[in-house]
Amino acid sequence: MRRDPGILFARWLLASVFVVMGAYRLMAAAQGAAIPNSTLVFSAVELVLGLLIAIGWRVRWTAILAALLMLADALLSHKFWALHGPERGAQLLHFMKNVNIVGGFLLLALVSGNKQRRL
Repeated sequence: MRRDPGILFARWLLASVFVVMGAYRLMAAAQGAAIPNSTLVFSAVELVLGLLIAIGWRVRWTAILAALLMLADALLSHKFWALHGPERGAQLLHFMKNVNIVGGFLLLALVSGNKQRRL
């Protein structure tokens, strides 16, 4: 079956967010940065999901898990509704970036669910 280079590139871009940020936080912790255990677990899961999406392993289910992880991160880490002033705007921006990434992963899951197309 033919691979669609546009979808492959988009998949790699989505995966890159998880790979880069997961690896960045894990490397910072390895160099002595004080990072909470929950963040380390999140970062490890993020890195693994990103790598699995990049290589194309069970893309549909991996993308759904990645979307759920980003949605949880948006709700738990970017509580813009509880803030005021410039902080509210900054957290709203981060929240909406996460929501945007959730949409990208859901779209990837939907496209990869088509058994006729190999991603």
